[in-house]
Amino acid sequence: MFWYDHGMGGWGWIAMSFSMVLLVALAVAGVFLLLRSVDRYPSGPVQPPAAPSAKQLLAERFARGEIDEEEYEQRLTALRAHGPGRGRPGPGES
Repeated sequence: MFWYDHGMGGWGWIAMSFSMVLLVALAVAGVFLLLRSVDRYPSGPVQPPAAPSAKQLLAERFARGEIDEEEYEQRLTALRAHGPGRGRPGPGES
């Protein structure tokens, strides 16, 4: 019987529209934060970076100018003759 004139007024429509936009924004933010937190932690164990070899450290010191060419050659020869891994080249060597 009272089907007409009992609807929402102008402020009711504004409040409903605002609350729907707010609800959708909260849902999108929640999904975004959930995906971001899941992606932050890798699934497997993290391997620490490999320590540089003695030859690599020697080359870095030579490149920085801490040692001269003569000292570099002497130490490199000593490493090749008496160093670990004798007989097989290290990483980055041929």
